[in-house]
Amino acid sequence: MNSLNYDGNIHPDEWINNVQRYFKLKKIDHDCLSIAISFVDPIITLPAEIDSLEKLCSVLKEDISFTIFKNTNERMLRSLKYVPENKGGNTSKFISKFRKLCYNAEINDIEEQKKYLYNSLSLPKKHIDSISIEFYKKMENVDSIKLIKEFEDFVVYFSNENLCYKTGNNPQLLNSNSLWRVKSDTKELVGYTDTFVTIQHETSKMFLGVDQGTSRYHNYGYYGYVHHKSPSTNHTEVSCTKLADNYWAGCWGFNHAKVRNHQGFLKSNDITNLSVKEFYDNNGNFVQNGQYEFLRSHDIQFTIGNDTFQEVVCHNERLGGNDEWCIELIKQNTWAFSS
Repeated sequence: MNSLNYDGNIHPDEWINNVQRYFKLKKIDHDCLSIAISFVDPIITLPAEIDSLEKLCSVLKEDISFTIFKNTNERMLRSLKYVPENKGGNTSKFISKFRKLCYNAEINDIEEQKKYLYNSLSLPKKHIDSISIEFYKKMENVDSIKLIKEFEDFVVYFSNENLCYKTGNNPQLLNSNSLWRVKSDTKELVGYTDTFVTIQHETSKMFLGVDQGTSRYHNYGYYGYVHHKSPSTNHTEVSCTKLADNYWAGCWGFNHAKVRNHQGFLKSNDITNLSVKEFYDNNGNFVQNGQYEFLRSHDIQFTIGNDTFQEVVCHNERLGGNDEWCIELIKQNTWAFSS
């Protein structure tokens, strides 16, 4: 047990609890109050009429030392920064320190605690608005018990948000539970004939796409691209990027996976296949009219550090259940895909 001396650098409630545990451990059941008072540093002036440990605790809270103690812990809380584990941080130690500072500063209001947690994040300026929305959405209507768990879930997503393969150029890891919006240039019903869409991640505002890769010139006088390949499967690499930086992010074609239910245009609960056109095969050979590669999910895994994730790729193999995507109408003119 730490020193029982009280000098104003511990919360009085915690100190009283330590003293009581000490009495119980030493089986002391007499003169407890006078012994506890003897532990108080002489620089703290105590009145003569203290008649219980509860009264002693109250007196210590009224001393200027406790006000300074609380203010100090609040300033420390204000400057506390969360460091992701992939950058050398430790979430468990961070949470422990956060809770201790809240206790010492007597910050018990859940909304105030949310603000301190949010301010502890080092947010990228380009995504600060969308991340802020995501943070407060996750923290909505949580109590003090769920707050820490929700924060942990959020920082796992936040820490992994911009991870990619060692060979990758764009972010390849995003929250699998997030909403993906489907956008089309047409203002009419989105038909299955000669229509392309973009797929945008709701939180980060990044677009799903196939990295442009390396340009190649072929005998027909046309420049094509050899897309980057996944190091785990050699399938075409899928990543997220700004649309302006990557033409292929705007070229998702689609066809109905359940032909007999085809009604000519996208509708809610349609099962579709999503595809991009590739002009070079896996060996780098030019394909004159191009070949479609389809977006696949779930059945392939890759690792980053010690963590394992499910990979999304494009391929030109036989289509199956993992190549099917369901479209849902979220609200008027807002569509979303899920696998």
